[in-house]
Amino acid sequence: MPESNERTQRVAVLADSDTRWKWGALTAHRIAPESRLDGLLLRGRATPTARQLEEVGVQADSLRELTSAEFLSEMEQDPEQYDVVVLALVGGGVQAMLHGLAKVWQGRGRRPVLVTGYVGVVYEKLADGLLLRHGADIVLANSRQDAERFRAVYEGVGASADSVVEAALPFLGGAPHQDHDPYTVTFAVQPSVPKTRTDRLYLLNRMADHARAHPDREVLIKLRSLPGEHTTHVENLPYQRLAEDVGLPDNCRLVYGNMGEVLDRTSLLVTVSSTAALESLHRRIPTAILTDLGVRERLGNHHFIGSGCLASWDQLDQGHIPEPNPDWVAVQGVAADGGYESCFDAARKRIAELRQAPELPPVAPYYNPVTAPGYLPSLLARHRLAPDGTPLPQAPEPVAARGIRHTMRKVTRGAARGAYRYGAQRVAPALRRLGKL
Repeated sequence: MPESNERTQRVAVLADSDTRWKWGALTAHRIAPESRLDGLLLRGRATPTARQLEEVGVQADSLRELTSAEFLSEMEQDPEQYDVVVLALVGGGVQAMLHGLAKVWQGRGRRPVLVTGYVGVVYEKLADGLLLRHGADIVLANSRQDAERFRAVYEGVGASADSVVEAALPFLGGAPHQDHDPYTVTFAVQPSVPKTRTDRLYLLNRMADHARAHPDREVLIKLRSLPGEHTTHVENLPYQRLAEDVGLPDNCRLVYGNMGEVLDRTSLLVTVSSTAALESLHRRIPTAILTDLGVRERLGNHHFIGSGCLASWDQLDQGHIPEPNPDWVAVQGVAADGGYESCFDAARKRIAELRQAPELPPVAPYYNPVTAPGYLPSLLARHRLAPDGTPLPQAPEPVAARGIRHTMRKVTRGAARGAYRYGAQRVAPALRRLGKL
């Protein structure tokens, strides 16, 4: 749609978890600076809590929860209320919204520019995740390497790769590395890696041992969420609970908070494969990718082969400091040598070109009833959409009851969340302690 000097550009970010809200909101600030930002939190399992939103630390002009059906209804009623819509969702969610939007915008050329991408390192389900995102006007790649891989996948299945735009992770930045007193080792936790109790206890014990062997150091275990809170990935064995069985020394402790603020006091970042490693490398903080559990695809640390950062706790205990390979870093969108702001120039230019066009083409994902008749219907059904993108009907409800239901739903949802968290954080640990008596 044409540029207008009469109003501020408006961007909406539809997100389904705390991490994707962070990526989507910061991406919006990078690709559409000085725009009004409206946050739309998709109601579901991982809808972020107030604490998680505060920890992310990204401000929006408005922020509210809604269902996918409510989102599509709003987009149908007023398709021009936003200039850009960022779909910060899991791949299946992106695909569902693309089909839903294709349906409600059918026959309309004036609509927002649709942007999507990945919240971090893409080390698994490359083809599946990419094809689920095909149909957006812009699919952001977080590095030169990702841009090349994305285009190869699209072209390899005969789909257009014009939507792929090279950019970078939107949350890189912060002060460059400096010496800290005390020397602080930060372990960046991941909700789903590793998965087993044995592996997690192993890592906790190695952190505790490192702290005992270096009493002059501080060892921080940077957590993602409180027990009972959900993130992008399900965490079945929170480190908080496992730490009760380990017994951490005084100079080894669990911490929450914004990752950037924790990195401000970090001397060495250690992780299995967290995207925090790229944040750390961007700031030239020494970074170690653990090999203790192997270098395996299921752990994601295979992505860092060639980085120069692979190391074990034994090596770290002995004082080893990994040296990153500058050639590897250069293709990862890290831009440690400067020029980070220019990483988003191509995306800004593409958005400007699309908005200046008289009208935009219909939303046309690669997956459709012809290319994926055995896959698409069930995928859309999981997001309560019919095969043609129409929201599935809800049970009939009297009109007068809708306002009451809406109010009661907000009240009961808050109460249920509070009860669940209290049970997960207070009651369950107490029962486990009693069981050990």
